[in-house]
Amino acid sequence: MDSIRAAVYLSVFLSLLCVCRGQMSLDNRLTTQEEQFIKRDLAEALDELLDGDQDNRISVEKKASVIPRCDVGERCAMKHGPRIGRLCDCLRGTACNTFFLRCY
Repeated sequence: MDSIRAAVYLSVFLSLLCVCRGQMSLDNRLTTQEEQFIKRDLAEALDELLDGDQDNRISVEKKASVIPRCDVGERCAMKHGPRIGRLCDCLRGTACNTFFLRCY
């Protein structure tokens, strides 16, 4: 019973869709000249957007950050609440102690 009802609803919906699909109000249609003006305006706006403002581009490349070197016993990190921020990189053979925040 439910499948018959669903089939009837589906057929009514599809028939209304087919009938109403081709109808369009005459007021909403544009002339070919208006369509050409709109296309030209859109093309000009797109050209301005793509060609202009080359200075405002966002750089995608990553910049290599240069971290200065710390000597042994020098402060190498800073604590900001639960986070530890690196101030410099310890020399080879030493490491930054997270408790004292110095190179040892």
